[in-house]
Amino acid sequence: MNPPASSPPMLRLSSFYFAYYAALGAFTPYWGLFLQSRGMQVGAISVLMSLWYGTRIVAPSTWSTLAGRSSRPIRWLHAGCWLTLLSFSVFLLPLKFIGLFVVMCAFCFSYNAVMPQFEAITLSHLGNQPHRYGHVRVWGSIGFITVVAAFGPLLDWWGPEQLPWLMLPIMIGLLVSAYANHYEHPPTEGLHYDQQGFRARLKQPQVIAFLVAAFLTQVSFGPYYTFFSIYLSEHGYSASRLGMFWTVGVLAEIAVFFLSARIFRRWDAGKVMALAMFSAALRWWATALWPDNGWLLGLAQLTHALNFGAFFAAVMQLLARFFPGRLNGHGQGVFYGLSSGVGGVIGALLAGQLWRFSGSVAFAAAGGFALLASLIAWRWLARNPVSAAQ
Repeated sequence: MNPPASSPPMLRLSSFYFAYYAALGAFTPYWGLFLQSRGMQVGAISVLMSLWYGTRIVAPSTWSTLAGRSSRPIRWLHAGCWLTLLSFSVFLLPLKFIGLFVVMCAFCFSYNAVMPQFEAITLSHLGNQPHRYGHVRVWGSIGFITVVAAFGPLLDWWGPEQLPWLMLPIMIGLLVSAYANHYEHPPTEGLHYDQQGFRARLKQPQVIAFLVAAFLTQVSFGPYYTFFSIYLSEHGYSASRLGMFWTVGVLAEIAVFFLSARIFRRWDAGKVMALAMFSAALRWWATALWPDNGWLLGLAQLTHALNFGAFFAAVMQLLARFFPGRLNGHGQGVFYGLSSGVGGVIGALLAGQLWRFSGSVAFAAAGGFALLASLIAWRWLARNPVSAAQ
């Protein structure tokens, strides 16, 4: 990837991350409560939430391919944001399970389609400075934490059934930010990337280990993303209190993103990734064993700095090395499809099945998946640091 022609437009790039993850800050902690307010049971909620991850299997690669075929790929970012806003607006209607299923498919597909494309836009601006990614991505965490902290008291006051109305302005902001951004080096020849070279990279042992470890990590997050708020409410925590738990985790994550450039100058991304996954195992086991201990639960949430913030920053570093230049958008698509997509679906559905025994059982199993991911990352990535892809 060539160096950027000018200083990266940090404000414009950051605004998209802020809006995108602000919406996620409402969706991830509170959407299960919203579905519950619509009369959905645990089994139905796990199916509906699995669509969030299921669409990640096809949405990123589909959108990347369509954008690559276009002489104006930014139009596909605009189209994805329009579809996100329009489909989300339908949640304002009093839908039952079938209606929610259909709208969730449309909304999740369009929402998940745009971020991998925007990641490629960000890297096109950063050029040979990928270590600055954390300085842009941190604004996503700030958006997330702002909404989590604000929406908890609002939902206590108005009720979780009002969540779509509260989220609608954020979706509008996402669309506005999409129109403010563009590629530094538009991939106008996206169809002609080296497919044989790309497939050869996918067969490299380190790349396989990277993708498997990322997949297992996402599986381990299944109980957290799908049922954590419900888990806390079952143990007597209010929406405001659970919002505080989410806030603690993301505050720690923000600190990591600010320090990311310094971290990766000192430690290789493979080692950071392995450590992040090990911290996730400890976090899920603490959540399983001591859910009524608010202080310990808050301490476990602090590890979000590692098992999400450091993990994601390390992933971007490794993707830039494994899939440089024009290959990056396609590498992003494979990563999101396998990890967030397939891993997310399995994690959500498995969490729903394990919840029949108890929430503690689901989180205990999540710890096992995270530990396995850590061991794989340590063996193939940390002990053999990834060099720039040839």
